[in-house]
Amino acid sequence: MLSSFKKFFDSKIANTEEEISSSVKKVDLACAALLIEVINSDHELDERESKQFIETLREGLSLSEEELGELVKLAESEANQATSLYEFTRLINDEYDYEEKVGLIENMWKIAFSDEQLDKYEEHLIRKISDLIYVSHSDFIKTKLNVRK
Repeated sequence: MLSSFKKFFDSKIANTEEEISSSVKKVDLACAALLIEVINSDHELDERESKQFIETLREGLSLSEEELGELVKLAESEANQATSLYEFTRLINDEYDYEEKVGLIENMWKIAFSDEQLDKYEEHLIRKISDLIYVSHSDFIKTKLNVRK
């Protein structure tokens, strides 16, 4: 299941936490896959969500357009094949501090609200991921309210 991730990691990312010239890290791929999970959770593809996803990646990562495209393709593939969120949330728990985790939840809310309607499945998924990466309920709610405004 994670063969595409592994192949990308082996070819682009060292097993240590060093960044490569493209600045892509394992945790960036995990975050991108989780953001795609939010897009797919309501079973409706909306162009506004896709645009917000790309914009979020551009703002958060210093990648060339080619690297961004490769990251998106890999993340889409892995999100579609994933049977569990654990593979992704484990990396985030290992690599991110609390503020970065809250930032990820905020980015998920941005994607969920980008189509101007919050689906119950989107909210459920974000809540689940928030629990898995140990973001407090109060920060979960604060980020939701901040993005909704």
